[in-house]
Amino acid sequence: MSDIVLEPILSCLSCGFARQESMPADACQFFYECANCSKALLRPNPGHCCVFCSFGSVKRPPVQQHGRCR
Repeated sequence: MSDIVLEPILSCLSCGFARQESMPADACQFFYECANCSKALLRPNPGHCCVFCSFGSVKRPPVQQHGRCR
């Protein structure tokens, strides 16, 4: 089994800026403010539980482990 990634790369949908960020291991993160462009506020896409599942290089830990949100 692969190790769980807790610091994926998040990419801003507005400007394309990408940055490695720490994600919570036991909670969803509903908002992320881009550090590069006019402070775009990212929100999860419909059907996703958090911004890491929508814009991260990997999904949040429970999804990495089980393939779905719990």
